[in-house]
Amino acid sequence: MDHQIDKQFGARLRALRIAQGMSQEQLAAKLQLADVDLTRSAVAKLETGQRHIYLKELIALRNILGVSYDELLDLS
Repeated sequence: MDHQIDKQFGARLRALRIAQGMSQEQLAAKLQLADVDLTRSAVAKLETGQRHIYLKELIALRNILGVSYDELLDLS
């Protein structure tokens, strides 16, 4: 992914997290329970486009947030 796509994905992730009333800490904790080793800091970096997403993380985020891949990856 290029940096612009990372930023767009991050903004989408942040919007979905906030819409569910979840803090970065809460999301990180749920990711840890799903065997995805992301800290609150790593979630923040994802949301600002400073870090790439990996497939295992994407799958876990979709499951935790209860959204489709289309909703999660809406990069328009």
